[in-house]
Amino acid sequence: MPVQMTLNKGRVPVKIFTKDVDSQSLTQLGNLSQLPFIHHHIAAMPDVHVGKGATVGSVIPTKDAIIPAAVGVDIGCGMNAVRISLKAHDLPDSLRRSRRAIESAVPVGFNMHQRDKVKASLLKSMDKPLQSILSKHNSLTKMMRNFHRTWGRQLGTLGGGNHFIELCIDENDDVWIMLHSGSRGIGNAIGRYFIHLAKKDMGNQLGYLPDKDLAYFTDGAQHFNDYVEAVNWAQDYALINRREMMRLVVKALQTELPTFIATKEAINCHHNYVQKETHYGESVFITRKGAISAYQDELGIIPGSMGTKSFIVRGKGTKASFCSCSHGAGRKMSRSAAKRQFNRFDLEALTQGIECRKDNGVIDEIPAAYKNIDQVMKNQHDLIEVVHTLKQVVCVKG
Repeated sequence: MPVQMTLNKGRVPVKIFTKDVDSQSLTQLGNLSQLPFIHHHIAAMPDVHVGKGATVGSVIPTKDAIIPAAVGVDIGCGMNAVRISLKAHDLPDSLRRSRRAIESAVPVGFNMHQRDKVKASLLKSMDKPLQSILSKHNSLTKMMRNFHRTWGRQLGTLGGGNHFIELCIDENDDVWIMLHSGSRGIGNAIGRYFIHLAKKDMGNQLGYLPDKDLAYFTDGAQHFNDYVEAVNWAQDYALINRREMMRLVVKALQTELPTFIATKEAINCHHNYVQKETHYGESVFITRKGAISAYQDELGIIPGSMGTKSFIVRGKGTKASFCSCSHGAGRKMSRSAAKRQFNRFDLEALTQGIECRKDNGVIDEIPAAYKNIDQVMKNQHDLIEVVHTLKQVVCVKG
């Protein structure tokens, strides 16, 4: 479906690809649209919902400026999926051992590997630019606590929250491995540091913003280039983290499942990031906060919630969305509200047939806390086409 709502209360319009949008998100989007450097318009995806700093599901084009809080603290968070050479009938009746194998191979939550898992040459190539960043920002080193020393051991780890590793089956009964994670603790520290620095750098100008979380760096300002350097490093880190996790998961499952090979990697894409692109005749920074790139024929992943369908999609390059689409189903309920409303028996009912955690620790990820993924997909028919529909049979959460 095309644009379903348009806000015209700011300097530029906000084009929204759904009618299912809460009042807080409308306020956040309206605040964004008042900023003087927004280019042409703001796009809000069908999974749009209120976020910290800026609206989740927003695509923000900025001319010669970047808003660190719009990029967020889970810099480079995104998806990785690969199809393997097994069919559904090749899987054992019980997938408990497969789930345990994944959990043994990939640390979750705040855990990390006991030693570096990736090649020393890769660690060396990433360490030099990181040290360059840290040498200019002593306060960032302090904020990182020990992350600047342990980041190598965090590579190939999942984290918590809505991050996951899944074994899925598509409409052809082919088996897929799919995972969702970002730049871990080190990316979080970089994000928090530069959000704070942007507010500090703006000084008295901060009071003129409609929301202090919209503090920004402008091109040529003292710390603009430092932020670009740091955010690019964190985005690269997130990409490598997913690639390493996928390697570890494949290796673990090869000990538990019938012999298989992983086909060519399908997608490894960010959905919380910023990069330079050209839109409406201008070179601008595009911040996708909870959105993926969907240029013509570009493959992407749109996961549903724990217990619902996910999709491998192909972009249509829609101009009005800045060649973007949703990054998932989108929350309709806060984590605290979900914990108040649901219990583990509700979770068991909604994840029936899936090998996963069904305890109180993941109640906030219950499918009922998310928007209906089928409706989200219907609302972005003009943005993407579905290539594969996946249904998980194993889900690992932090």
